[in-house]
Amino acid sequence: MDRAKTIENLRKNGFEVTEHDTSAQAAAYIGQSLHGKTVGIGGSMTVRGLNIYDHIKENNTVFWHMVVPGDETMVQASSAQVYITSANAISEEGYVINIDGRGNRVAGTLMKKDKVYLIVGKNKLCGPFSEALERARNVAGPLNAKRLETKTPCAVTGHCHDCASPDRICNALVVLWRKPFWCDSMEIVLVDEELGY
Repeated sequence: MDRAKTIENLRKNGFEVTEHDTSAQAAAYIGQSLHGKTVGIGGSMTVRGLNIYDHIKENNTVFWHMVVPGDETMVQASSAQVYITSANAISEEGYVINIDGRGNRVAGTLMKKDKVYLIVGKNKLCGPFSEALERARNVAGPLNAKRLETKTPCAVTGHCHDCASPDRICNALVVLWRKPFWCDSMEIVLVDEELGY
């Protein structure tokens, strides 16, 4: 994986990119950028680990199902002015990959927004697209399935079986080849740490 080439390609594909040495710096950066907005947060261990919620809750209206559980919160989060989540993988071509069970997290990156922040640790930067897709399916997916205690083969074996389990958490795949045109700004917040799955 060539980090400089990945960043160059992300920018060519219409994404903004900022680089941060630590997760604390990234969290403070996002916290200072948001005031008076409705903000949705997707289900993400990366975002959870950065305590973004604590940085933005005082100055914004925040919808996050990890604070207020329920489908309504997920819908409100997906349609907020600003959306914060992570990515399962980013390819060297500058493509952003996310796999989702319900679809709410990927919907939040596709619906009309003032801004989308995708917080990404160095562990999610991959080589070519095939490698990034492999990471999303066979690293992020099984680890999340295990964390959520799903009854899926991948939670046991650690790799995707393309199963038909009702607990399956990989029902939707979204590849952002470029920034969607009706999102005013989509920013990849790169952190020089290993974050999330």
